Amino acid sequence: MMFNQKRIPLFVIATILFGIKTYIVYRFMFNIDLENILQEIILFINPFVSAFLFFAVSVWFKKTSRQMKYIRYMALIATGVIFANIVFYRSFADFITIPQLFQGSNAADLGESIVSLIKPYDILIFTDVAIIWYLSRNRLDSFIVDFSRRGKVFALSMSFLLLAGNFFLAEVERPQLFTRAFDREYLVKNIGLFNYHLYDIGINTKATTQKVFADGNEIPEIKAYVEENIKTDQKSDMFGVAKNKNVIFINAESLQSFVINDEVNGEEITPFLNSLTEDEDTYYFENFYHQTEQGKTSDSEFLVENSLYPLSRGAVFFTQAQNEYRAMPEIMGKAGYNSVVFHANNKTFWNRDQMYESLDVDKFYGEEAYEVTEDNSVGWGLKDKPFFEQSIDHLQSLDEPYYSKFITLTNHFPFELPEEDRSIEPYDSNSATLNNYFPTVRYMDESIEQFFAQLKANGLYEDSIIVIMGDHYGISANHNRAMSQYLGEEEITPFDQTQLQRVPFFIHIPGHGKGEVRSEVSGQIDVKPTILNLLGIEHQNDIYFGNDLFSEDRKDYIALRNGDFISEDYIFASGICYDRQSGEQVKEESDDSIDSSLAEDSACTPIKKQVEQELGYSDDLIYGDLFRFMEFEK
Repeated sequence: MMFNQKRIPLFVIATILFGIKTYIVYRFMFNIDLENILQEIILFINPFVSAFLFFAVSVWFKKTSRQMKYIRYMALIATGVIFANIVFYRSFADFITIPQLFQGSNAADLGESIVSLIKPYDILIFTDVAIIWYLSRNRLDSFIVDFSRRGKVFALSMSFLLLAGNFFLAEVERPQLFTRAFDREYLVKNIGLFNYHLYDIGINTKATTQKVFADGNEIPEIKAYVEENIKTDQKSDMFGVAKNKNVIFINAESLQSFVINDEVNGEEITPFLNSLTEDEDTYYFENFYHQTEQGKTSDSEFLVENSLYPLSRGAVFFTQAQNEYRAMPEIMGKAGYNSVVFHANNKTFWNRDQMYESLDVDKFYGEEAYEVTEDNSVGWGLKDKPFFEQSIDHLQSLDEPYYSKFITLTNHFPFELPEEDRSIEPYDSNSATLNNYFPTVRYMDESIEQFFAQLKANGLYEDSIIVIMGDHYGISANHNRAMSQYLGEEEITPFDQTQLQRVPFFIHIPGHGKGEVRSEVSGQIDVKPTILNLLGIEHQNDIYFGNDLFSEDRKDYIALRNGDFISEDYIFASGICYDRQSGEQVKEESDDSIDSSLAEDSACTPIKKQVEQELGYSDDLIYGDLFRFMEFEK
């Protein structure tokens, strides 16, 4: 026998009561969106798993009084954590994070309204605590159990077995949940509030440790590299051509370049964007690559605003949101620009509410700024056409000049679109994802065309430059069979897969009259210096890894986060060096059978080494929070 009395232990009763209470809080006090039955199941079981884990520890206390005291106070403390999150959630529609506990503005805002945030019925969440205290004090003989060592080990083993089961289901429901920790709600509904807080503590402890050991001595070496290899002091003939103009930046969700000037079912996929490639006021960069990793849209934002690389695991927006940065909104702000972001989605998604503050964004128009109904939304939220239409009023209210960014939603996996919104029919392949991609891309194309017309009608067009950029791929390698059918290829090679990472990049300058299609290799790392130079804004003593796209003297490669790269002559992908023009694998002159990428004197080796060094320096800046040691104004 594992314990010497046949009775229900108090820690089991506490687990049941606390689990039921926590689940009720999840469902009725937090606005947690459940998308499928698996999420429902996980949300139900995770509070019981967490409760069993910390209440079962009580069996290891030898003295009965200590065992009972541990259960009582653990129930009280854990309920206090729930209550704190409830109050915080009512104010910020978010869960508490360690950095937020130390943010003065948040704490002040919460403190001023703490009384109004507490509801009379909140006392009910302490009901189970009262029951546990009563039983542990007045019915002690009925619930005490004396576990043998075997029983204690069994209880502990069950705790970890249940936890592992919870994590397994969470990984099935949301693959790479911990490495792609892009939203706190996803963490809470998959692993529970308490495990989320433990995860948050771990992430912040790691980040804090890395910062502690950084002292700024790394900066001179990084600056020397940037000055020698990136040549950030170069100015092009385009410097200042858009001085004092507003910037309207359209972050086109999941838009890839293979749809531009192409057809499906005999119809143009993007007729409006196609027309821009021939517009005399537009520069179109046909060899422009996204450089995002696990952070996807948030990575593209990070690249654009900072000209730094994203992290190889996780998202900077989530893990390093409290860092100091030298971002474009801050630099433009010093030149008199207001910076705003329009995105009809939850402000906590990708941790934007925290990261935008670090980037010095003046205002974020999230989903609360829009009228979202069942009729005007699909998939991830507000459709692009009503999104742009409703944004016009907000845009007109801004003080000029402004830097405004619009993040679209409709062309997002799984690419859902009602029949009445389709202007072209889906493709016919074995991939529903690829099939449905084309109608949603066309819908986004139409919404951007509509937005251009609205800007003109409201007098917002002439004094602005309009930038359109695809943020990351929409069709992953999982759909290569269907992609090979669409492209008319026998198979998708690593070379082809790399070329599919091209995304559209347009710079439209009304009245400019000198636009053209440009073919140089370029990427999201180049956006910051390009826009700032077009506006004529100096940013000396800055550290970044991109170039002005109009500069003649610039590096001739684009690094991808996984260490692959694209240069003017070569593409390095999956350990293979390809000729960029022919797509053929480059061979050693001495032995045609040897893959050149494996040799020390490979054609790709020099750039590969430089790419690795560059990515490492960018990581040093982020993990060490090195910008806090720099004085940019000097």
